[in-house]
Amino acid sequence: MDRNNVIGFSLLAALLIGYIVYNNHSQKVMLEQKQKDSVAYAIAHPIPKIDSTALKAKLAVADSVTDSIRRSMPPAYNGTAQMVKLENKKLALTFTTKGAYPVVANVKDYKTYTQQPLLLFNGEGNKLSVTLPINNNGVASSDLYFVPTQKTETNGDQTVDFAADLGGGKKIDIVYTLPADAYMMKCAINVTGMPANSLPLLWETQALHTEKDVTTERTTTQVYYRFKNDDHDYFTVKGDEKKSLSDNTHWLALRTHYFNSTLISDNSSFGRVDINANVTLPDSNVVVKSKNTMELALSAGATQTANFSWFIGPNDYRTLKSYNIGLDDMVPLGYGLFAFVKYINKWVLIPIFYFLGSFITNYGIIIMLMTIFIRLILSFFTYKSYLSAAKMRVLKPEVDALREKYKDDQQKFGMEQMKLFRTAGVNPLGGCLPMLFQIPILFAMYYLFPSFIEFRQQSFLWAGDLSTYDSIMKLPFNVPFYGDHISLFTLLMTASSLFLALYNRNMTAQDPNNPMMKYMPFVFPIMLMGVFNKMAAALTFYYFFSNCLSILQQFIIQKYIIDEKKIHAQIQENKNKPVTPSKWQQRIDEMQKAQAARPKK
Repeated sequence: MDRNNVIGFSLLAALLIGYIVYNNHSQKVMLEQKQKDSVAYAIAHPIPKIDSTALKAKLAVADSVTDSIRRSMPPAYNGTAQMVKLENKKLALTFTTKGAYPVVANVKDYKTYTQQPLLLFNGEGNKLSVTLPINNNGVASSDLYFVPTQKTETNGDQTVDFAADLGGGKKIDIVYTLPADAYMMKCAINVTGMPANSLPLLWETQALHTEKDVTTERTTTQVYYRFKNDDHDYFTVKGDEKKSLSDNTHWLALRTHYFNSTLISDNSSFGRVDINANVTLPDSNVVVKSKNTMELALSAGATQTANFSWFIGPNDYRTLKSYNIGLDDMVPLGYGLFAFVKYINKWVLIPIFYFLGSFITNYGIIIMLMTIFIRLILSFFTYKSYLSAAKMRVLKPEVDALREKYKDDQQKFGMEQMKLFRTAGVNPLGGCLPMLFQIPILFAMYYLFPSFIEFRQQSFLWAGDLSTYDSIMKLPFNVPFYGDHISLFTLLMTASSLFLALYNRNMTAQDPNNPMMKYMPFVFPIMLMGVFNKMAAALTFYYFFSNCLSILQQFIIQKYIIDEKKIHAQIQENKNKPVTPSKWQQRIDEMQKAQAARPKK
């Protein structure tokens, strides 16, 4: 940059600075002038004093006019909101007479994690309203005032009839019937003088935080729905989710971790359903907000009726299954790639759990007994796996000799190794295939324990609640991929997995050509430690105890049942027997020979 350029840029910079200074000074002068003008205008135009007596007189006249208009309107448009309660052995519901819908739901048999009364929902964010066709306009029932009439049936059922008179022969009754001992409430909407084929129904709800970790509650929040043709589906609420259902919907449910609120159509089905659910909320006391609209079909007649049911309660598998309409699908026992394990849970593990629970109250002991029972069932496959591993150890010297002999020709080594296994009567996959039968059980437990409400708030050892993670120490910071606490069951699970991997490595023949396989069994437990640190204590305890049983079982089988000398003698005897390869093996041999015969490039 030469001298002229320097001078030019300096002048431009000076001009820019001068403009900024001048502009700021001009704005300051202008603001001061405005303030002076405002003061002068205020002095020249003083605000007249308000005659408070005259103002009160005018407001009184306005109020009397408003009251007069209000009194001339039908009773449904006048009133004061009052609270009405329905209560049975399971639920305590509080309704508001303005709108005739429940605003508070107390699930009586359960407490929150902090041992407070469990309110599934509470407050103004909960609404159930239909839009009535009046004078070519829509009037929401949530804006009307109802007169309640309560009664108790001889069987203990509680009923409240909310009636609203809209004048001109128009009337709406919303009737709720709460059985004496159930979570399912019956609902009926009776409309008179307002003929229509259906009514738009608005259902708003805010599910409250009830568990230890609101983050876990939000990640497990899902919307379930089932159609009249029994097709069903769900989606996890990950943010602000919207979805529309065009088919005839039998029921629609908002499910949190251990509780749900579900509307069920009785005599027909809901028409088009629009769902909006959101878990990205600033209030940590609210898990999810849901706003849903649907069409509610009306029966024909002078008084038209729509009937539906409302389930408000726990995700208890037996309770939901008892209604026989697929509500038990809300207990996630296996989905996605491992959807098949739900049948293992339904037909094997859950019956075992309920059987043991019928006479054992300690759920930690139930987990131990279930694990022992499952291990006994799979003991045959476990024995076969360990027997195959013992055969591979016996053959290791001969395999090493072949590897040394054909170290420059891996293809030839592979052919001779398979020939050795075939003549000795050893299946190299014999140690893997039996273990595959145990994998579905492991995944079945993975889905069962965190979802089963029976483990909720059940203590065992140092874990105060088996349905959530146990914490022996709260960290003052958050460790990436681990968390802000230390779960002792997770540490024990990881330590036992590492010990089991080390024990298996010492008892299993290793392939020197694949050194990574030696370390993989040690890598996975470390990788999974952060994942399981936030899992239910029931699950991590199960995996820990299962590892302990595996170590004990393996020690007993290899120490007292498997005799490697006898195995070696049997292998040598097998070698002397003529071996007739299968057609499949013949085909493999032919392919290997053909590939070996190809000239090398």
